[in-house]
Amino acid sequence: MNGHSHGSVLMRHEVGLHARPSVKLTKLAKSFRSRIDLGLSADGPWIDAKSIVKVMAAKAPKDTVLHFRAEGDDAAAAVSALVGLVERDFGDGD
Repeated sequence: MNGHSHGSVLMRHEVGLHARPSVKLTKLAKSFRSRIDLGLSADGPWIDAKSIVKVMAAKAPKDTVLHFRAEGDDAAAAVSALVGLVERDFGDGD
């Protein structure tokens, strides 16, 4: 069963996608078997959400809409989890 899933979310994190949020995002992405890509627009360019180097290099600022796409048997769960992480402000508020 090979699924495809897409999702997008507005990132409100004050400092954008810097080191700590990037680490949390890639760590979560790695917990899924699906291939997961992150894009700063719906048309890409797409980067590997499991690569800390690439995610940090994207330097997404606050108020960027992050786009996720995943392919694999847990694609929907992966996108849902990543969108949730960003919506919770990377858990930094708790």
